[in-house]
Amino acid sequence: MSADEQVARPAAVLPGGPAVDGLPPLREVIRAHGLAAKKSLGQNFILDLNLTRRIARLAGSLGGGCVVEVGPGPGGLTRALLMEGAARVIAVERDDRCLPALEAVASAYDGRLVVVSGDALATDWTDLMARFGTASDKPVIVANLPYGIATMLLVGWLESEPWPPWYRRLVLMFQKEVAERIVAEPGSKAYGRLAVIAQWRTQARIALTLKPDAFTPPPKVASAVVVLDPIERPETDCNVRTLGRVTAAAFGQRRKMLRQSLKSLVPMPELLLARADIDPQRRAESLSVAEFARLAQVLDGGL
Repeated sequence: MSADEQVARPAAVLPGGPAVDGLPPLREVIRAHGLAAKKSLGQNFILDLNLTRRIARLAGSLGGGCVVEVGPGPGGLTRALLMEGAARVIAVERDDRCLPALEAVASAYDGRLVVVSGDALATDWTDLMARFGTASDKPVIVANLPYGIATMLLVGWLESEPWPPWYRRLVLMFQKEVAERIVAEPGSKAYGRLAVIAQWRTQARIALTLKPDAFTPPPKVASAVVVLDPIERPETDCNVRTLGRVTAAAFGQRRKMLRQSLKSLVPMPELLLARADIDPQRRAESLSVAEFARLAQVLDGGL
């Protein structure tokens, strides 16, 4: 565990009663609206508002700022973001059952919450911000992501164009195994395509780990919150789509030398590797993020 990584444990259960924001406890909200978590939607709720506020604080100062949240469910993290001072939270929720609970939060917070019913994977984020965002500041994306779509959402945000992106920070919950893949270093088993694109365009760190019993219902695995801060100008410039093609070819046959694994990308990998000053006998897991970007840069330049 890194020096800045913390392990979150659920707080002791206290007697029922209104939370510090005057709204009912989340267990009561779930019961009143019949919001039993759906496995098909990857729902695992965090009911401890002390814990959700810790997650919200990882976004940095929210005073006067805008937050985008995906999959708010009954609104636990949503309420924490509002309590921590977000001027506006734009919450995208696919489960229509959750909308009445979220509308109650919007009413309690005098319209600072905008609830958008829809599928995050099909959302046009630029259009969403044009309609509901604030002109004064880029938003932070904070979410307890549904695990089934978490990686797809992250890659979509990392591939945003133009760069720097429309957001200023990502604070995202993943399965711990996925979080470790995002921050993995070259030479490790977890190092792969996700680590390359994440670390090429952002500074990524695991800030908080959570045991299964922090959620309702408890998932089968531990979870972790990853904080990703965009790098305005990546050290080695290349096309993000080309980088994706290079990493797909290299890690698609990660046990093979690059002179072999890159044949699915170009007919003569040795020429590409020579121009990028990379030994053709190396394997994908040994390359740094900068070396992958250099391969993409050379490929973009034409052989």
